Amino acid sequence: MEQIVEQGFAYWPVVLNGVKALTVLIIGWMTAGMISRAIRKRINATPEIDPTLGNFVASIIRWALIAVVLIAVLGLFGIEATSLVAMMGAATLAIGLALQGTLSDLAAGFMLVLFRPYKLGQYVDIGGTAGTVKDLNLFITELTTPDNVQIIIPNGQAWGAVITNYSHHETRRVDLVFGIDYGDNADTAKEIILARANADTRVLQNPEPWVRVTNLGDSSVDLTTRIWCKAEDYWELKFAMTQAVKEAFDAKGISIPYPHQVEIKREA
Repeated sequence: MEQIVEQGFAYWPVVLNGVKALTVLIIGWMTAGMISRAIRKRINATPEIDPTLGNFVASIIRWALIAVVLIAVLGLFGIEATSLVAMMGAATLAIGLALQGTLSDLAAGFMLVLFRPYKLGQYVDIGGTAGTVKDLNLFITELTTPDNVQIIIPNGQAWGAVITNYSHHETRRVDLVFGIDYGDNADTAKEIILARANADTRVLQNPEPWVRVTNLGDSSVDLTTRIWCKAEDYWELKFAMTQAVKEAFDAKGISIPYPHQVEIKREA
């Protein structure tokens, strides 16, 4: 019993330091998260600052605070900061080789924030993956697809890929192609399309709506329509115009060709 008590007293400082370290780690981790969220909220509430920058700065501060907490935890076990710096210096090469992908993502994150090819809330295509930007932090870009699927892209891959930003400009052009029968009057069809376009308040008049005969197909005369709208109205206008022109063609007797099958019977 005496030996057990003696060993207990011998290990008590280690246990106490472990409890202190765990407490500091938990409190530090929670505090870093709270400070990061507060900074993000504060920056995003300032109209002059891009929300993307706010998220990125908050992410940097969070990881910096966590690094300070880890140094403090190691200090509880007798590892001084100077010794820790020396150890990190000796291990720099090994860490760099092991985490070269992560360091690449970190560097790419700074480049993405510096040049801003996309921002939070914009709809983009990154290397063939499309979605709305929900987050951009030190290491990853988070997208959400129209059917609400989360996609995580490492910043290194995002920076090295072709980025198509559908939300960068305030306006977009809607391209539609309508095929009419060869027996129908092309000028009448063009007037119908323009009338439908001008009747929709979402269609901008500068540039003006544009309709031309662009192709003589195997079974149809193709009329290409180009109209401009605000970027946020793109899809709804595209769907609405397609339906409106179809209904107007039906009302005016303009036919839209469709494939036919002809049955040929052979005599025995």
